[in-house]
Amino acid sequence: MATPIVPINLNSTDTLTPDNAVYAGFFGVMGTTSAMVLTGLGAAYGTAKSGSGIAGMAVSKPELIMKSIIPIVMAGIIAIYGLVVAVIISQSVTSHFTPQIEVTKLSASGGYTNTFGFCHLGAGLSVGFCGLAAGYAIGVAGESGVRGTAMQPRLFVGMILVLIFAEVLGLYGLIIALILDTNVK
Repeated sequence: MATPIVPINLNSTDTLTPDNAVYAGFFGVMGTTSAMVLTGLGAAYGTAKSGSGIAGMAVSKPELIMKSIIPIVMAGIIAIYGLVVAVIISQSVTSHFTPQIEVTKLSASGGYTNTFGFCHLGAGLSVGFCGLAAGYAIGVAGESGVRGTAMQPRLFVGMILVLIFAEVLGLYGLIIALILDTNVK
């Protein structure tokens, strides 16, 4: 059985307040989108840039290919941070927006408010931009580190340390996003 569509009376001033406006969910969905898209871009850039370094290095030292795959793995983890935040935000948005809730009872039933939407947008942007920056840093450091390690094997530990510090940038965004999500509930 199809769920009935609930009509919204936009002319009534006592049912919709600035805090429970019908567009509040838009900001939550934009937080979900920005978390996934921006971390995906960072991970893709880090993977592509590190992959080109591995391809260049593999011509002269093919035995180092598996050892040099670490930057690509670390770049892929950045997208997982965005996925975690996107799932958490989307569950919050959809759990408050069921068709059975009438708009007049939205704030009384603990509905999705502008505060939720703004915090979820901030959470998505936080993890998204941190993930984008981390992916860029991993890509640049990974490409140079892989090529340098092929010429001087003692550079491997230094490359790993630089990659860890680049990865932590994405982790900072994840932590802030989780704090924003838990504080709004």
